[in-house]
Amino acid sequence: MLDLLIPLLMIGVSVFALAKRQDVYSALLEGGLDGLKLLLSIAPALVILLTAVYMLRASGAIDLLTQLLAPVSRLVGIPAETLPLVLLRPFSGSAALAVGADLMAVYGVDSLIGRTAAIMLGSTETTFYTISVYFGAAGVKKTRYGIPAALIADLTGFVAASLTARLF
Repeated sequence: MLDLLIPLLMIGVSVFALAKRQDVYSALLEGGLDGLKLLLSIAPALVILLTAVYMLRASGAIDLLTQLLAPVSRLVGIPAETLPLVLLRPFSGSAALAVGADLMAVYGVDSLIGRTAAIMLGSTETTFYTISVYFGAAGVKKTRYGIPAALIADLTGFVAASLTARLF
């Protein structure tokens, strides 16, 4: 039944539009054009963001930051092994997923590190990507408190993920 959901939805929308005597094709073209305009407005921010993440990983800066932040992470209860995930997750979901997969391959999926990484991936957001997409689409130039609030929420998610993995 679930396989029929999309076709039934498309048929339902088409029947509704025909009943209201609307040109479905023109509406689809207009929606596609709006989507392309949105893509053009957010593409530069995404290209810069993804380039910066790649440069951080390739330069070894992530490894250096991991070593520097390890004592602080232990104080707040975040395993030092998950710090690359903590550092990359706000910037790139795919980079964070790759780091999470590496952690699970090295430590095992049922290990404390593997479970912590999985919970972190599920309880945090790619903050800068999300902000660039949503604020860019809305035309917001100054994020004001949006970025600090989102990063605090991410930190809370990372600490809560570590605590949850240890408790359960």
